[in-house]
Amino acid sequence: MSLQTLHSALLRPVILHILRANGFQSTRPVALDTLVDLASRYLNLLASKTASHASINHNDLVPTVTDVRMALQDVGAFEPQIAAMEEQCLGEEDMRGVEGFLGWLEGDGSAEIRRIAGLGGMEAEVVEVEAGVQKEDFLATLKKKHSKTGEESRYQGTVLGKDADEKPVTIEGGHVESIEAWEARLRLRERALISESIRRLSSAPISSASSPLSEV
Repeated sequence: MSLQTLHSALLRPVILHILRANGFQSTRPVALDTLVDLASRYLNLLASKTASHASINHNDLVPTVTDVRMALQDVGAFEPQIAAMEEQCLGEEDMRGVEGFLGWLEGDGSAEIRRIAGLGGMEAEVVEVEAGVQKEDFLATLKKKHSKTGEESRYQGTVLGKDADEKPVTIEGGHVESIEAWEARLRLRERALISESIRRLSSAPISSASSPLSEV
């Protein structure tokens, strides 16, 4: 499975939950694939814009809140909002786009999406988060649901889990015990072949035939 196929498969349930949160009961596979493709393209564009601003602003690929805000403005998430050059000419910062985005993000229109994502409850429900306690996201909850033990061991060594510890691969029934020893033996054989070729070339007699220049 390629990375693109894997990322699309991970994005499909997210798009399905967003559709459900907005009142859709069903969708056709073609429509779902189209929305997944549009969402992935938008996220790739947003990530590339954020990395570009991070590289330009502070010569580092670790983005800050300012880099993300500028990227969101580039992709049209903050509307209506004037350009940065106009803000410098007017001497004031236009916050209409940011305030509108935050109003949608924290408003009633996205309450169901926040509930499904585990970021908050329905309206009039207060969610208190203790200091130092990290809430589980949708993917972590889904992984625990499909794991009988509720542990991360099932996904260890995959893109969804932690990196697996490297273990030596033992070869049974051969003259070598591991892949590392087999590679070392191959390197020694290659070196021996190269040395033998050099020895043969150095011991080969030089042809006594005269060259065309010596006959002139």
